[in-house]
Amino acid sequence: MVKHHLFWPLTVLGALLLFNLLYSPAFFRIELRNGQMYGSLIDILNFGAPLILVAIGMTLVIATKGIDLSVGSVVAISGAIACLLISKGSDQNGLSLVLLAVSLALLVSVVLGLWNGLLVSVFGIQPIIATLILMVAGRGVAQLISGGQIITVNSSTYNYIGAGALGSLPFSIYVVLIVMLAAVLLTRRTALGMFIESVGGNPTASRLAGIRSRAVMFAVYVFCGLCAGVAGLLLSSNVSSADGNNAGLWYELDAILAVVIGGTSLNGGRFYLMGTVIGALIIQTLTTTIYIIGVRPEITLVVKAIVVLIVCLVQSEAFRKSLVQRFKMRKYPLEQEVKRHA
Repeated sequence: MVKHHLFWPLTVLGALLLFNLLYSPAFFRIELRNGQMYGSLIDILNFGAPLILVAIGMTLVIATKGIDLSVGSVVAISGAIACLLISKGSDQNGLSLVLLAVSLALLVSVVLGLWNGLLVSVFGIQPIIATLILMVAGRGVAQLISGGQIITVNSSTYNYIGAGALGSLPFSIYVVLIVMLAAVLLTRRTALGMFIESVGGNPTASRLAGIRSRAVMFAVYVFCGLCAGVAGLLLSSNVSSADGNNAGLWYELDAILAVVIGGTSLNGGRFYLMGTVIGALIIQTLTTTIYIIGVRPEITLVVKAIVVLIVCLVQSEAFRKSLVQRFKMRKYPLEQEVKRHA
């Protein structure tokens, strides 16, 4: 049970929820107002939806022994394009206009994913460098699209994507479920998942075995770009605005942390989508907890970093073995000394 890849992420998530329950008994309270659920748990799911989406795409990229540092910029570009197009429309609530804006934003996100895949798989540029290019340039592109200003829209139709409710639950939760279901079906019900793990485990051997490594890399970077684009739509529609400078800022780091906490190795190969979702929920729950207990804004990131470090150490099998060994040495020093020299 302890060796199951979800044991420690679920334990950490449970510990955070338990702490919140003890600190604030109203943490688990859920209210129904105007047909929509409200509460801290609902907020964690709603506000954590964009990070979950980005982390799902990042999982498949990391599984191929790659990395995508550009997801935060893609989030900003996607939201900026959608909001700019809607703000120029005569009827911002028009369904056709919103669908056009969403489609164009997602198309651009896919193209950006193709660009990353091209640099990595065809030109052989290291993933961290290839995606760093778009990370820097993409943030500038987002600011150019928005004209260096925050674009605001007045569209209830667009706002529904990130702030609306369906069956009492936030609509963003259903978006995450759809993307997650698609990722699981593609990677666990088809051979694509095995191809991704093969490319990440040993790209040379997978190529010699007949696997089209370049096509697999293209696919994961395109999917990652698409996930970031959807996340950008959720973020911008939730606040009815797009900020090319701050939208999605540092999302790439949180996404990587969520993937690692979920049990996926940065060395590529085996990946765990459900573990990634739990990892993203841990990060969002931690953020919510920090706000609840009233940690000062200037030390929020420090507290978050310390907790994430502790989580990663707890998950490390080598670290746990070292602690056990030290404990045994202190409790039974003579017995351990005899074993060591035997």
